[in-house]
Amino acid sequence: MEQTRRDFLRFLGRTGVSAAGVSIIGPSVLLSACAEGGAAGLPFVPLMPSIQDDLLLPEGFNYHVIVRWEDAINDLEKFGSHNDFTAFMPLKEGDPTDGLLWVNHEYLKPELVHRAWLEEKTLEQVETEIAEVGGSIIRIRKGDDGQWNLVKNDPLNRRFTGQTVIPFAWPEPIAGSNEAIGTLANCAGGITPWGTILTCEENYDQFWGEREHGQEELSMQGYYGWDALGQRPPEHYGWVVEINPLTGEAKKLVALGRCMHEAATIHECEDGRVVAYTGDDTEDEHLYKFISDEPGTLERGKLYVANIERGEWVSLQWDEQPILQEHFANQTEVQVYMRKAAKLVGATPLARPEDIEIDPKTGNVLVALTNNKPKGNYHGEILKIEEGDADKRGLTFKAETFLAGGPEMDFSCPDNMAFDAQGNLWFTSDISGSSVGEGEYAPFGNNGLFFVPTTGEDAGKALRVAVAPMDAEFTGPTFAPDGETLFLCVQHPGETSESMEALTSHWPDGGNEMPRSSVVAIQGEAMKAILGGKA
Repeated sequence: MEQTRRDFLRFLGRTGVSAAGVSIIGPSVLLSACAEGGAAGLPFVPLMPSIQDDLLLPEGFNYHVIVRWEDAINDLEKFGSHNDFTAFMPLKEGDPTDGLLWVNHEYLKPELVHRAWLEEKTLEQVETEIAEVGGSIIRIRKGDDGQWNLVKNDPLNRRFTGQTVIPFAWPEPIAGSNEAIGTLANCAGGITPWGTILTCEENYDQFWGEREHGQEELSMQGYYGWDALGQRPPEHYGWVVEINPLTGEAKKLVALGRCMHEAATIHECEDGRVVAYTGDDTEDEHLYKFISDEPGTLERGKLYVANIERGEWVSLQWDEQPILQEHFANQTEVQVYMRKAAKLVGATPLARPEDIEIDPKTGNVLVALTNNKPKGNYHGEILKIEEGDADKRGLTFKAETFLAGGPEMDFSCPDNMAFDAQGNLWFTSDISGSSVGEGEYAPFGNNGLFFVPTTGEDAGKALRVAVAPMDAEFTGPTFAPDGETLFLCVQHPGETSESMEALTSHWPDGGNEMPRSSVVAIQGEAMKAILGGKA
């Protein structure tokens, strides 16, 4: 373990390397771009694995629920299902206690939505399901008691669902249309320097199926049976969607390509242009990088894919790659079928690239590679990308394992990540509900939230700071700018339930109540000690 800690510190590059003068923007670093110091001592006793149906925290931490599935956010709309990525935006400069919280709604369990196991669905039931996915914008405010509360019926509260009409930000139609009906499969995301939200459409094929390049018929049908509404083009989904949280204006960013996007993490360059990193959360898929042509927009720029072995970002520009010209008619086709294009130019297959975050001290890019079970990689790793230049517009990099999962490290399947104001890493795990406590995953218990200090005796260790309820995973960690709160989602508790009479979880309300995905605020004296008690 001592060697592991030394390796961890070496991977961090804590040898005078600094991101000074480089602006790093992202949902996990709203507190400070480059705060000094770290966790000098450990103010809590890490948890052991558990399979209890509860959200467990060490002494010194507490939590409260801010909003749960089906809570009314206004007179017409309810908070959606299976919450994932979150982002907090203060409404007033200098006031860290009042703001907007964006929350993704990734998917749903139809049986819980309908309180019944159905063989066939009516049109009304399909429409009910479509309203569960997408995202929510809600206003939350911290009270005098220190707890965060939903401001119900605030005029800024709104939903985006599978029925919301969203235009494509692209000069040509996509699958015959300039707009898509709905956003769905919203997994992780990001925040732009100009204050908009990026929400990523991931497993879109579960909803409207998929079609291979050059084929008219679907190669895969949707899982949910929504075709009672009529078939929608699969090509209208799988995009990064940009949303203005104040106005509700939205657009699908075709320039970032189409795949099962997990995250969209933004770095702002010195000249105001931006670099966006995004991964494709499927076994043997790829890591992408987009460089904008001009400041303040993600609508125009160049797209690249990573070749890890060569340490190169390979162009996906149609006019620069003869092999792409052989297989695609134009750049639009490349964007729509980015996966195929990436393979043609020699991209490195990876173990489900999920969340991506930028270390606020070193500027290194961390990528959570969750697992690749078909290849015997059950536990995944966190990969470190060290760009060849600090502005991140170069096309060369070095890649190393940052932190490897497995029983000896006491974690498996890393997923969402965040850096706190002191530069410590936090990450969640994503062991599927059906695998929790079974086989390779037996040592880990329920999914967890892990804290990795960068200084002190425990530097480099993944310390379990929270355990999720049964079947659930933690998602969307975001630090509030109050210096003492971590917003965290609890997604899909009870997802393996086989009947309403045999629910596997009753969190958060206990008793015989329905399990409900929820957003919680984690606080306490231990959290204050870690965060330094200040923004």
